[in-house]
Amino acid sequence: MPRTRVDTRAEIRAVAAELFARQGFEKTSLREVAERLGITKAALYYHFPSKADLMRGIVQPFVDEIEGLLADREAAAEVDPRQFLADYFDVVLRYRQVFELVLRDVSALAQLDLMQQMLAWRNRVYALLVGPDASPAQIARVTVAIGGLQDCATTEGPPEEFRDAALEAAIAALAK
Repeated sequence: MPRTRVDTRAEIRAVAAELFARQGFEKTSLREVAERLGITKAALYYHFPSKADLMRGIVQPFVDEIEGLLADREAAAEVDPRQFLADYFDVVLRYRQVFELVLRDVSALAQLDLMQQMLAWRNRVYALLVGPDASPAQIARVTVAIGGLQDCATTEGPPEEFRDAALEAAIAALAK
């Protein structure tokens, strides 16, 4: 039976992300992804020449959006911490499945050479929210604020319902 779906690349990414999240990057084969979609391995390879390319196709939009958010705020004359935290929460929420996949299988990030980039985000966030010469106490507060937002955005259930509470808690964590 011919396939009627239009965006095969998006379908492949969605199914692979689900399988990678459930089974892990290493334990998931491209054969499994192809079988689940009802396509041949050759068709899958046409869209993604390797498993690493497929993983990058899943993770890269999230990376690009975080990079864009950070670059936008770094270029601004002044950063509104509440707005930055709200925007950060929204990005993590939008890419919730990808973010959870990354947290569960950091080895895949290392294979994609994304680990250093993602670790560098932390320093960029510190600089945005508390400045480049932040004290250990300020860094701890930013870490709690960002970590709490990430956890709230990826918690089971509808995180939209407690977005405002999560933002208030993050702002409170930043306060002296």
